[in-house]
Amino acid sequence: MGLQVGRAFLPDGIEVGRAFLPDGGPSVGQECPTYLRDLPEPHTMPQTFRHAPANSPNRPSRIGRRSTLLTFALGLLLVVAAASPASAQEGTPSPSTPAAHRADEGPVAVPTPSDRAMRFYRGNNAIWLVNRAWFLLLTGGLAFSGISARLRNLARRIGRTQFLTIGIYVVLYLAIVFVINLPLSYYEGFVRLHAYGQSNQSLAKWFTDALKHLAVAATAGFAFAWVPYTLMARAPRTWWLLTTALYVPFLFFTMLVVPVWVDPLFNKFGPMKDKALEGQILSLAERAGIEGGRVFEVEKSVDTPAMNAYVTGVFGTKRIVLWDTLIARLDEREVLAVMGHEMGHYVHGDVVRSILLGSIVVLAGLFFVDRAGRRLVARFSNRLGFDRLSDVASVPLVLMLIDVASLVLGPAALSYSRYQEHRADVYSLEVTHDPHAAASAFVKMQEENLSNPRPGPIYRFFRASHPSIGERIDYFNAHIPRRDDPASAGVSGAP
Repeated sequence: MGLQVGRAFLPDGIEVGRAFLPDGGPSVGQECPTYLRDLPEPHTMPQTFRHAPANSPNRPSRIGRRSTLLTFALGLLLVVAAASPASAQEGTPSPSTPAAHRADEGPVAVPTPSDRAMRFYRGNNAIWLVNRAWFLLLTGGLAFSGISARLRNLARRIGRTQFLTIGIYVVLYLAIVFVINLPLSYYEGFVRLHAYGQSNQSLAKWFTDALKHLAVAATAGFAFAWVPYTLMARAPRTWWLLTTALYVPFLFFTMLVVPVWVDPLFNKFGPMKDKALEGQILSLAERAGIEGGRVFEVEKSVDTPAMNAYVTGVFGTKRIVLWDTLIARLDEREVLAVMGHEMGHYVHGDVVRSILLGSIVVLAGLFFVDRAGRRLVARFSNRLGFDRLSDVASVPLVLMLIDVASLVLGPAALSYSRYQEHRADVYSLEVTHDPHAAASAFVKMQEENLSNPRPGPIYRFFRASHPSIGERIDYFNAHIPRRDDPASAGVSGAP
């Protein structure tokens, strides 16, 4: 769960936000409406799209993620990786009564992952590597084979004007990539997730959602791709700086629009059915100093048994969203612990920090694209079929270079993301005073989502936007009152 235009609570899971849970699932699905492609999962640059659990069929599909990267690079080249959406004021939670701890509530054991979960985890890592290699091969092939230049020529004949040429090219490019990736997307996002019990989607819904992702990406690309390419043409030396300057307003616009216009295209959102629980959540939000938010229950059980929750939106679209699967599996105390984490992102102002970090990462990434791109174009212009980076035929080359940059820039951004997620865990403890409920919630999510509680260092370095489930359970266990210490009736949230 986490912020979702915001952050998902789980790590492997982006969406215009951050998921509450840790990464560890497959890199497929389609949860967020603004789909980023496979940047190191959970993307390293502030992402404008939520994180759904990695094992959820609601994560952006390969089709969606690839389309989104294009939408980013084309539609403002704003492909970023872990953005926090809702803004909040710094502050500390209002005093609240510590949750009552039963006498038998000792530390919560971190479950040993099953053989099935470990196969799932290793398979996800292999798929991530394949996706990275395939993306570079596909974009590089389309650029250096001259196919992109021929596609540009077709778009020019149809559109005639610069704006229409760029928009038509983007739509054609996305459609071609969609078809090329369809077999692998089908295996990753449908066949494999069903084999591991991580998807409830019918084939019709999976394919319909994929088409919707394509339509949204194509619409965004058509509407915005002209901006970076116009800047490239008119300010060839500083376009990367000017494009970065547009990052902040574009991201805020995305966070404002996605919860209302895009998310409902994929799932049914409605008021919470459990009014008592809704009241508890709103009361917790009030103690945290968050007012004006609404609570929604989203029907995710039609897609996946995985659990998640997030806070999303800005201004009038600010909302708290819980998956119906999470409400069904967690008890009231556990749900409130998850919500405390989400609210921590608001209170800490993580949205602003993530946007600032994202701007720095985007700036560095686009600077690399400019320098490397111009050299490659100068050297291979005959093969590429264009002689300047501002030619829309450079789209696959730009995307390829963005992907390379993300491998270098990603680990630093992911490290900062993990820091923010831990602070949100600390805040949850401060506002709920219920470490046992938080730890037990993670246990249930680990088991349901087939997560590896302690992934290796390579995974952590390149993919983990959240602390591991094992680390998070260990943290909460350290704050569970000792049975032999009657004085520890309350729990301090500070580490």
